[in-house]
Amino acid sequence: MPSPRPPAAKILAPAALARHLATARRTGKRVVFANGCFDLLHPGHVDLLNQARRAGDLLVVALNSDRSVRTQSKGPGRPVVGERDRAIVIAALECVDYVTIFSEPTPLKLIARLRPDVLVKGADWAAKRIVGRDLVRRVLRVRLRPGYSTTKLVARIRKAR
Repeated sequence: MPSPRPPAAKILAPAALARHLATARRTGKRVVFANGCFDLLHPGHVDLLNQARRAGDLLVVALNSDRSVRTQSKGPGRPVVGERDRAIVIAALECVDYVTIFSEPTPLKLIARLRPDVLVKGADWAAKRIVGRDLVRRVLRVRLRPGYSTTKLVARIRKAR
């Protein structure tokens, strides 16, 4: 059994990632794309990413940069965990093949550049609100695991102080 790649080796800039995915596509691999903040990783995140991975051969997770998280009204002091640390934690998951970070308000440019086959979002997103849906073959809306929310977790931590 080959040893797993270290998490840092899974983190690529968008240009390098696009080259890797182009090579993978030429060998018939289906690319799945999921994006989000993934601040304070919890079982709901892990469940979503495991379901996403089952939708294809390679799972790419695009993380919002710290700057883009701050523009999303996630609340004061967000993200709690910086982008590089969030990338390392996500990359450490066995189901994740690649991680990249984007700074734009939405991942539309990145989706257009990477051209994934499947786009995955939580079922809390209405299909018509999913950015990039017109650029992929399939959109998969994954049922969220009840009771898990980073925003609620952060609020609970702050209240416990």
